[in-house]
Amino acid sequence: MTKEQERARARRRYEEHQKTEKPPVGDATRDKQVFGVILAVILVLAAVIIVPQFFGRDDTPTPAAASTTPATTPATAATGANGLLEGQKLAAGCTKPPPAQTAPKQQTAVPAKAAAAGKTFVATVKTTCGDMVFELDGAAAPQTVASFLNLAKTGFWAPSPCHRVTTEGIYVLQCGDPTGTGQGGPGYTFGIENAPKDGTYPTGALAMARTQDPNSNGGQFFITYKETQLPTDGGGYTIFGKVTKGLDIVDKIAANKALPPTPTDGTPVSPISILSVSVTEKKA
Repeated sequence: MTKEQERARARRRYEEHQKTEKPPVGDATRDKQVFGVILAVILVLAAVIIVPQFFGRDDTPTPAAASTTPATTPATAATGANGLLEGQKLAAGCTKPPPAQTAPKQQTAVPAKAAAAGKTFVATVKTTCGDMVFELDGAAAPQTVASFLNLAKTGFWAPSPCHRVTTEGIYVLQCGDPTGTGQGGPGYTFGIENAPKDGTYPTGALAMARTQDPNSNGGQFFITYKETQLPTDGGGYTIFGKVTKGLDIVDKIAANKALPPTPTDGTPVSPISILSVSVTEKKA
């Protein structure tokens, strides 16, 4: 084979190879690809940064049960000349509540459960709407009852507004925060005891309020004025007693619902405050 023939064969192989190759990217095409990448990056950044500004972000932890968590929204209405919040009115048989505490007494040590273990107590709770009586079950919830005894003895709740009422789906009156904001506590916390496995809280149950943290029980508690079903996620809520007298007072407060804008969950329209709590052991 001559050199001319070899060169011709090499040329043909090169031409055949070129037919199967993708054409090189031109400047215009390359610019379009680069622009497309930049545009994609801009759109991603917009989705991450700009869109939440318009639609808002919800990275607030969801409470285990909105009905019983201490973290409630305090009333924003101004206090009137009569000492009531705007929109509040006294229910029949109630007197004007005293101002909430601004600096409730704080403690650091959790009371020893031995003070209540295996015992039953009777608590008389004086309120601006009359007396309520609780029976406290130290056998079922010794730590919780020991804490209740301690807070009653030290005057933690004197005075203390009941800052939350719920009237739809769940039926509770929540009390025990001397500041009335839903954020106050005694300075110590403890865990869950005696929570119903099925999440059913009977009428008149006395139970502890808490946040999502199962070890956040403190001084806040709630009363169920109708049977209420609550989530069991996180361990439920400690039942430590029951109301034996004065549940009609809770019914009266609940009947007037909560202040706007959420009349089914918030600060009661008809205020009620704890004035004092005294506890005695119930003898067999």
